[in-house]
Amino acid sequence: MLVTLSYLHILYVALILGMLTLMAFRKSIVLPCVAGILIIGWAATKSAIGGVQALFNAVVWAGGEFLGVIVVISLVVAMSKALAAIGADALMIRPFSRYMKNRSVTFFLLGIVMFAVSICIWPSPAVALVGAIILPLALETGIPVVWAAVAMNLFGHGIALSGDFFIQGAPTITAKAAGTTVGELMRGSVVLWAVMAVVTVAVAFIMFRRDVKKLPPVKVERAAVVRERPKPAAVAMAILTPIVFALSVVLMLVFKLQGGDATALVGGAALIILIAATCLNGGVMKALDGVIDHLKNGFGFGIEIFTPVLFIAGFFFLGSEGGAKAVLGTGTGIMNDIGLYLAQNVPVSRVPVVIAEALAGFVTGLDGSGFSGLPIVGATASTFAQALPLKKEVLASLGQIITIWVDGGTLIPWAVIPVAAICGIKPEELVRKNVIPVFAGLAATIIVACFLV
Repeated sequence: MLVTLSYLHILYVALILGMLTLMAFRKSIVLPCVAGILIIGWAATKSAIGGVQALFNAVVWAGGEFLGVIVVISLVVAMSKALAAIGADALMIRPFSRYMKNRSVTFFLLGIVMFAVSICIWPSPAVALVGAIILPLALETGIPVVWAAVAMNLFGHGIALSGDFFIQGAPTITAKAAGTTVGELMRGSVVLWAVMAVVTVAVAFIMFRRDVKKLPPVKVERAAVVRERPKPAAVAMAILTPIVFALSVVLMLVFKLQGGDATALVGGAALIILIAATCLNGGVMKALDGVIDHLKNGFGFGIEIFTPVLFIAGFFFLGSEGGAKAVLGTGTGIMNDIGLYLAQNVPVSRVPVVIAEALAGFVTGLDGSGFSGLPIVGATASTFAQALPLKKEVLASLGQIITIWVDGGTLIPWAVIPVAAICGIKPEELVRKNVIPVFAGLAATIIVACFLV
């Protein structure tokens, strides 16, 4: 069927280009997305009332699509608060400190601990946990504080968050926008994720070794620290929590749980741990109030993170068939139509499409808000896949990886503030150290993507 473009398609593309321009100038696009929903709703329904109703319907529909992700992230953060209150969080990662013998080992061990904690409870709460407990011990080895920050930042906000294989928040958003499943998207992302991680860390470590060669050697002598005997409840939760999450991973592999099923398992396990930790920290009667306090903190974090995502996704989901039906009452997928039109009329090839997807991921990551660019790169990959016989899961994964590394983030000063603050350095100083390794990783990942799509 020959596809023709109407004024609605042109209007939608013009709005997208305007939003990308605003993001390039580091401006929020929440308000423009609200205006875009109103305009597209009005134009599609030919009714001002329909446009106003589209504003509400788009946000509600996007919220419904992401509700599971919002809930699981909120529960995991609430769980981390409960573990911190009982002291179990410190017990879980304290044993790693004994292996910090020199600067090189410390660089990787600090990064690995940050990765392990981040992939289970997300980088934001992990920064406070690792920064408060492990960082002071790491600095005793003589590692420059800026390189300690680099290790935490690259392994946490870069490697852990760009894959997000456990909580699956990022791939869920990207997959929904790309019109594919979370499982397919994650399978398509593994090679690109690994290339980005290995190249970035390798370049960073080479630069780190060059810098520390100029420093005098440090002999690590840790005096025995008299610590209070941990509460039995804290010890119990420090043992139980890793076992529960390890068992969750095993169950995911055995029963092939992905997407919503895997998210439900993680969320349920986090809630059980939250309740158990709170009950052990003062008894069941105290837990009646304690549980809700932790849940309020957790859901406050979840809503804060996803508020801009809902409005941005509400606009970009209008380009998909599902979003158009739910919000506009029509089955026309604007971006699908555009993809088919490009396939029929514009000669496009693999390499330019990969570069265009990479640029979309980079530009949408400039606002530093976290996940706001994922609906855009997912929708872009879906559109390109309509024009060429490409593996849209790989293409969408490329956009996701670039968006998270930039936006999550490692290259934007206002996105690295948590790590910089906990380490006591300027955000700009951390970004300067990140630039060469991250750009090297991005270049390698884009080249590999050209062969995989």
